[in-house]
Amino acid sequence: MSVSMSQFIWLVGGFVMGMFFMYNVVPLRMNRTNHLQARQTQNTVLKFGNPGPVVDLLERTAYTTAFNRKDRIPYWVGEHLTVASLTAGTDVSRDKSSFTADTSVPALFRVNTKDYTNNGYDRGHHAAAADAVASQKAMDETFLMTNIAPQVGAGFNQQYWAYLEQFCRDLTKNFTDVYVYTGPLFLPQIDSSTSTSTKTKYKVQYTVIGNNSPLVSVPTHYYKVILVPTSSSSTVYAMAAFVLPNQVISNNTPLTSFQVDLQAIEFASGLQFFQLLDRSKFLDLCDQITCAV
Repeated sequence: MSVSMSQFIWLVGGFVMGMFFMYNVVPLRMNRTNHLQARQTQNTVLKFGNPGPVVDLLERTAYTTAFNRKDRIPYWVGEHLTVASLTAGTDVSRDKSSFTADTSVPALFRVNTKDYTNNGYDRGHHAAAADAVASQKAMDETFLMTNIAPQVGAGFNQQYWAYLEQFCRDLTKNFTDVYVYTGPLFLPQIDSSTSTSTKTKYKVQYTVIGNNSPLVSVPTHYYKVILVPTSSSSTVYAMAAFVLPNQVISNNTPLTSFQVDLQAIEFASGLQFFQLLDRSKFLDLCDQITCAV
């Protein structure tokens, strides 16, 4: 039986189309079906629980903190400073407060005051006690160990860092609302053992302290991120970010020498700030006022 050229073309075309659907469209539909079925089944890896990591988000009177259970220090502490929040309440006194373990955190990850004893570091506030003078409760909460991390004392926590904290408070004289975020960083340094003939290597080294066992990580650096609306009715914000080494800093060191791009802090910490704002429109805070301590 002879087949005309037009019939032959139709037969070949039909065969090709049939093979295309068999090897492409049908498997695609089956894969979609299997994918949907897989998503509906239980994740057997998580049926015993999610190992974490767990972040303890703790909301206090004068600040909010995200606590890092592994390093036993905050990931970050955020504050909203205003003239009202910095107005001292009746009989509020730092002398009435004392460092206290935070029972909001499970005992396995809890930091006690003795973990800092005779280790050569101050119990450094993230939200400063002087930022929480409106009530004794607010003041007391700044002494919870979930607001604390090890800081070099003389020359840093007791001087330059304290001056930076005062700088943040003084901003309320120029701006209605001042948002301050403080946290630790563990930054790499050049490995001194790197050979000049090989690619430069970096390593992160830091001390770990504790009473019965090493529990609390000592950051190599600390950051402060400051955000202010430029007026009470404005959606325009000014921002500055600073990274300071956890070491003695000379009092005459310009604060602007520690100013960095916000993304540098995010890159090093794994955090993200101000996702709900258009950061491309941020003004440089240090162009609006003098950044000095």
